[in-house]
Amino acid sequence: MAFPGESAAYRTARDQLLDREIELRRATEAVAAARRALPPGGVVPEDYVFQGAGPDGAPADVRLSELFAPDKDSLVIYSYMFPRHPGDSRPGPKSGHSAELKLKEGPCPSCTALLDQLDGAAEHVGQHVNFVVVARTPLPRLLTFAQERGWRHLRLLSAADNSYSRDYLAEAVDGSSMPMLNVFHRDGGTIRHFWGSEMLYSPMESGHGPRHVDALDPLWNMFDLTPEGRGMDWAEQLDYSSKP
Repeated sequence: MAFPGESAAYRTARDQLLDREIELRRATEAVAAARRALPPGGVVPEDYVFQGAGPDGAPADVRLSELFAPDKDSLVIYSYMFPRHPGDSRPGPKSGHSAELKLKEGPCPSCTALLDQLDGAAEHVGQHVNFVVVARTPLPRLLTFAQERGWRHLRLLSAADNSYSRDYLAEAVDGSSMPMLNVFHRDGGTIRHFWGSEMLYSPMESGHGPRHVDALDPLWNMFDLTPEGRGMDWAEQLDYSSKP
């Protein structure tokens, strides 16, 4: 392997890095295999009732068990921080009905950036597994913002009236929202928790974010490929038309 104009020093260092990248690939595959080999998780304690848009667009109750398509036994649920974390001071939406919300009641910019990306992937994901996004905000607020944001493929549900967020670690002890990702598996008539992004709660090393859903996030992984890296002085925004 060689690219135009590269030095011998570059090629030597790049070959050494390639060896490390291959080791990382092996470690990633090994972790994925260990995840698949987990013993059965806990049985879901109740058939949580969420609220989503019905066939006619009107709010309708939907149970956790109803989120499984007949031929798909895995369910991935991302907990959207809407309302955002109370310590998040980044600007809220600049236009639309969502701009009328108090800042603390509005959506998290980081979660929103991730969902912008997953909206494009959702149709592909849905060919293999069930995927939904839940938030603790009332359904009308959630659907209004989704429309204003231009999301077309995400299935959005409100968990405002059930204990799902608290039970599955998407709510901190102070009641604020947390961006957990949880996976559930259906085995016959039994639904069990399979995996959760618990690294969100693990101690963070200096200069690192929690990275609990890193594998899903093209944005930060792309930054990792550049000389600038992720940096520590930038965060996602709801609008980049003017710097905050």
